[in-house]
Amino acid sequence: KATPKEIVAHSSNVSSLVLGKKSGRLLATGGDDCRVNVWSVNKPNCVMSLSGHTTPIESLQISAKEELIVAGSQSGSIRVWDLEAAKILRTLLGHKANICSLDFHPYGSFVASGSLDTDIKLWDVRRKGCIFKYKSHTQAVRCLRFSPDGKWLASAADDHTVKLWDLTAGKVMFEFTGHSGPVNVVEFHPSEYLLASGSSDRTIRFWDLEKFHVVSCIEEEATPVRCVLFNPDGCCLYGGYQDSLRVYGWEPERCFDVVLVNWGKVADLAICNNQLIGGSFAQSTVSSFVVDLSRVTKSGSVPHGLLRNDEPLAQPTPTGSSLRRSYDRPSTSCSKPQSRVKHSSESERRSPSSEEERDEKESKAEIQNPEDYKEIFQPKNAISRTPPRMNEPFPAPPEDGEFENNSLVGMELIALKNQSQTELVDEEIMSQIRKGHKTVCMVLTSRHKNLDTVRAVWSTSDIKNSVDSAVATNDLSVVVDLLNIVNQTAWGLILCLLFSYVQTGCTSLKLILQRFLPLITDILAAPPSVGVDITREERLHKCRLCYKQLKNISNIVKNKSGLSGRHGSAFRELHLLMAVLE
Repeated sequence: KATPKEIVAHSSNVSSLVLGKKSGRLLATGGDDCRVNVWSVNKPNCVMSLSGHTTPIESLQISAKEELIVAGSQSGSIRVWDLEAAKILRTLLGHKANICSLDFHPYGSFVASGSLDTDIKLWDVRRKGCIFKYKSHTQAVRCLRFSPDGKWLASAADDHTVKLWDLTAGKVMFEFTGHSGPVNVVEFHPSEYLLASGSSDRTIRFWDLEKFHVVSCIEEEATPVRCVLFNPDGCCLYGGYQDSLRVYGWEPERCFDVVLVNWGKVADLAICNNQLIGGSFAQSTVSSFVVDLSRVTKSGSVPHGLLRNDEPLAQPTPTGSSLRRSYDRPSTSCSKPQSRVKHSSESERRSPSSEEERDEKESKAEIQNPEDYKEIFQPKNAISRTPPRMNEPFPAPPEDGEFENNSLVGMELIALKNQSQTELVDEEIMSQIRKGHKTVCMVLTSRHKNLDTVRAVWSTSDIKNSVDSAVATNDLSVVVDLLNIVNQTAWGLILCLLFSYVQTGCTSLKLILQRFLPLITDILAAPPSVGVDITREERLHKCRLCYKQLKNISNIVKNKSGLSGRHGSAFRELHLLMAVLE
């Protein structure tokens, strides 16, 4: 059962709709009136109206934190608004046709856009320009999704293909073929290397992103799927169809449940507090629906009416694969992707300043309902409870029949008895967490000061003095940090500190051997000169010290050359370079 709510959203036809995925409370609509309106889904009044586009809105997207909103128009222009500041943030120009799809990067201020001109562009919102252009599709790009770790981009297009892009390399990792019609939607699994795609051929396909093959395919549906969404824990996939919601598993492929919802052509789905929110539009009217997921079957037996009489009932099987690889999420915010492909030209990166300034002056963010705006985007800072109260965006749909209190008798008494025990356990946990905290703080503070010193020398002097100052700190961590900057190739291994330290040392030693070992051996092998040459004597003394140090290191390298993996190959390469020392 779903609870509908209807609002008249625009003065003309509504052309696009998107829901905020963080709270489930935020809804944005774009219309043929060239405006973007922002709503609180459980309230009838418009919170904010955003103007500036001169052609109808074709695509919308809200950022993961619900701070920004981006809108693309029929003319190919893109505008980004800051919802909290209630102002236009950027105008991005470069596409030659309708903007069909948009998505925000999960960890950085980047936006991907797909167009009817078949191009995909990655924009840096801070720098007002296009960073990269990805060209491979032959028809309109209908959907874009960044992977949860922010390293990949999936694109679906009218050319019946789904492409997986490596943002760092700037090229297609794999092209998934199999759909016989235009692909309308794609969605990444929240934790596993799995991708779902829905097509006009009335199928949903699940793709393994590690082995690059199809896992399963949902077929024989009456209408094409309009939007898909994985459950937050990854246990199932929700498919939004015309007037129905279907719940799927993929290993093996099966339909767990069907919920009849009179939402027409649903445009977007979001999940909040065990409630699924769906949004649809028809002409100038927008409708929002709430489905109580506690009443939806997410695994187990096949729902009644979907099993043929001649089919045996399969045993319940977990939908996900424990063997499938999971995403490695970055521990810090995402930095700008570095691509090996060419950057977009300067003329393409930068929009014409005069035109952009004029567009941004004409763009407005009009707050229609100040109270709702403050409640959503400028909430008062208050001391949060532990655990924080989970406010549902909508009242839960009413139960069928009479209300019954199903709470377990005696739970309150058990909670009181265990309260003192819980407090003791909490104190023990906190004491364990605090252990070593002061020591770590002191170490990090000292390291920070040393790095500041090295940075000051770096900015005022040359690299030699910077290395000397790093060595003078007598802190190997600072030396390694500096070498990681000098040797850019070592950045790829920074995720594993021990591995990074060893690899950085090997890379530095290899550089020294290649550049300076011939010079050292030549100076040591040269016959003594006639007369007194102070400069030569100093050089000879330094070469002897270097030779002695390299000789000591060569024994370590020889012992380590028997290791397997990358360490072993690096040490074996060094052992060959140091053979002249023996």
